[in-house]
Amino acid sequence: MELKFIVEEGGIRCDVFLADNTEMTRSYVKKLVDEGFVFINGKTAKKSGAILEKGDELRVDLPEVKEISARPQDIPIDIVYEDDYLLVINKRQGLVTHPSQTTPDGTLVNALMFHSEKLSSINGEIRPGIVHRLDKNTSGLLVVAKTDAAHLSLSKQIETKTASRQYIALVDGNIVEDEGKIEQPIGRNPKDRKTMAVVKEGRYALTLYKVLERFGKYTLVEYTLKTGRTHQIRVHSKFIHHPVVGDAEYGGSNVFGVNGQLLHAFRLTFTHPETNEEMSFTAPIPDYFQKVLDRLRKG
Repeated sequence: MELKFIVEEGGIRCDVFLADNTEMTRSYVKKLVDEGFVFINGKTAKKSGAILEKGDELRVDLPEVKEISARPQDIPIDIVYEDDYLLVINKRQGLVTHPSQTTPDGTLVNALMFHSEKLSSINGEIRPGIVHRLDKNTSGLLVVAKTDAAHLSLSKQIETKTASRQYIALVDGNIVEDEGKIEQPIGRNPKDRKTMAVVKEGRYALTLYKVLERFGKYTLVEYTLKTGRTHQIRVHSKFIHHPVVGDAEYGGSNVFGVNGQLLHAFRLTFTHPETNEEMSFTAPIPDYFQKVLDRLRKG
């Protein structure tokens, strides 16, 4: 596939221009430049940071996208609950939810396919059973559908907020208010397309928070999602100037040397799609997170 642009305003970097005018990230543009797929006025671009001039012709020869197909893999997972209709998983930090171009295997989906031959088909071949997701470095509870009917019911509950999801996070700084809400639209970050940000043209997003414990420079917070936007808690935490500890992507500090954000989905409540029974699950804070809290409590 070929993309062509005529630069209307000079003085902008090649990678910034393409990130602003396509769905590509600056890091992906750099990869394309390094591999010789980007041309400025017919000549191969030498670097992704090349400054474009007004009237320049920019061409990108997009390489053919490799098809992804998920396969069963024997990967250990923590199954909190299972029946003929659904599973509840306590996902560990570092485990990607489903395959993608950058992570074609070694994901939760690969593990689920090994564990169960029965998963819903609604989200396609590479996301079987996946009703909602957690970021790679966010740990905690998520529900997986085994049947299409269960999937539709659970998705509807999440959409209509009748399903409830609570998270616990350690954030930078002292949140003065005991509780509150963050009601700000979220969309792609115009300066970095692989991240999200609070932007005027974004989608409506609402996060409720309640302070659980204060440690001076840090605050332990319970978050409740009222919408399900990508990176919602992380983006909203950054917006109120209290990013999640360990979240390098959104400005969190990391004096504790953790491998990702200290954000854990600890409670999940929904109505069983077959029995109509209300089901509620909790997952304990992971050891690496608990050690940080113990250290802070000792002063």
